[in-house]
Amino acid sequence: MDLDSIDYFKDMRLALDPWGLLDYLAENKPVWREPRYGAVIVTGYEEALTVLRSPETFSSATIVAGPNPLKRLPARPEGDDITEFINDHRHLLPENDQIVSADPPAHTAQRALLMGLITPKRLKENEEFIWRLTDRHLDPVLAQGSAEIISCYAQPYTLLVIADLMGVPEEDHQMLLARRGFGGGMPGTSGARQGHSTLEVLYDYFTERIEDRRRTPRGDVLSGMAAARFPDGQVPAPVEVARIAANMFAAGQETTVRLIGAALRRIADDPGIQARLRADRALIPRFVEETLRIEGPIKGEFRLCLKTAELGGVLIPAGTSVLVANGAANRDPRQFECPAQFRVERENARRHIAFGQGVHTCPGAPLARSEARITIERLLDRTDDIAISQAAHGPAGARRYDYMPTYMFTGLMDLTLEFTVRR
Repeated sequence: MDLDSIDYFKDMRLALDPWGLLDYLAENKPVWREPRYGAVIVTGYEEALTVLRSPETFSSATIVAGPNPLKRLPARPEGDDITEFINDHRHLLPENDQIVSADPPAHTAQRALLMGLITPKRLKENEEFIWRLTDRHLDPVLAQGSAEIISCYAQPYTLLVIADLMGVPEEDHQMLLARRGFGGGMPGTSGARQGHSTLEVLYDYFTERIEDRRRTPRGDVLSGMAAARFPDGQVPAPVEVARIAANMFAAGQETTVRLIGAALRRIADDPGIQARLRADRALIPRFVEETLRIEGPIKGEFRLCLKTAELGGVLIPAGTSVLVANGAANRDPRQFECPAQFRVERENARRHIAFGQGVHTCPGAPLARSEARITIERLLDRTDDIAISQAAHGPAGARRYDYMPTYMFTGLMDLTLEFTVRR
């Protein structure tokens, strides 16, 4: 493999199918400085954990800024510790107003608002809603006998699940469905916008709702967020809360859509796995974890090295862009036996880092797991067979699937399934 000739960030072949390269790197070069931009790609499991658990060294400020994030700044920082410089210039970086790009202590305060509200009680209530919603959205899909499951089911379904959790009123659902693209391309694609924030279209909406909940609490998550204070007792401005709400709302959808797509593709494409899940529903949670391990929606996420460090024998100067390749770390042979094999009963599958790790571990992980698990259970309950549409994707052994053209995410753009409905 000629690593010197690779442009990981612009070669669309690698964006669509990076696994040969990433598997090679995970096994042979778990920390690799790619040749085009000098960015460091971390594919090893333990090395990835080190980065994700060290926000004081590896900042999230550039999480979606690409392999050369400092070109946006007025000068190139110098020295072995550029923390102060980056803090002074965060406002120039993309998505700088979102919780995912914040570092402690600002991130600690923002996450405290969020985590005090996604309580086990509220998640349990939401799961009861998910069971009802799943059947409501499967009814028209199954009635057709065949459907493109991403747009007809997964996208509206995941939006309405997070809307219910947050207490977004039903009369606003259609409007939010229409805004589903949130005004920007997916990071890591040629269509990604370079402006201030891809969630700006949601800020006004949630600011109005937070102001309304402060006047008239309703006992929902938005009311809790409206009443919450930062750990130091300060009351956040409505727009500060709105930004967290908007991020939670958007993040609660896109990645779960891709998880559902990956899980259903595998069930429909592998009759043996489908038969095992039909025979033993207790395997479904493990199946979901193995799907997250081998095909999790997050392919990679950027960090910026603030303090010169060494990782895996590679010197990483301050100012270096670091891509943590979650998808590759989840296939590290030092951590997972025969990592390219899909094993429904893999005992350590849940050690994957599909939901991140450290201070930025996804707070919506329990929700995503519930949506995938319940969708699979109800589909198996209501069908005798789930199959891939040959008209849409070709015959077994020669399938054609369109994946998201991005180096940061992985997921099917569309998936047409055929159902034999149980009578």
